Amino acid sequence: MNEEEVIETAREAILITIQIGAPILLVGLVVGVSIALVQALTQIQEMTLVFVPKILAIFLAMFVFLPSMMKTLTVFMESLADKMIGLG
Repeated sequence: MNEEEVIETAREAILITIQIGAPILLVGLVVGVSIALVQALTQIQEMTLVFVPKILAIFLAMFVFLPSMMKTLTVFMESLADKMIGLG
C-alpha cells in the first residue's frame, strides 16, 4: 500500500465511525436538551433526572440502529479484507 491508499482507508474509517456514532449521539443530545428545557421551565434542578431517560433513549436507539450499523461495518470490513487480499 502506498501513502495515498493508507490515507484513503483511514479517512473512510473515520467517516464510517462518524456515520455509525452520529444517530446515537443525536438521540442523546435531543433527549438531554429536551429534559433540560423541561427542567428550566419547571425550575426542577435535579441533576439525576436527565440520566435515566437519556440512558433509555440511547439503548432504544442502539436497538433500532444496530442492524444498519452492522451492515455498514460489514461492508467496510469486506472492502478492507479485499484490499488486504489484493496485496498478498
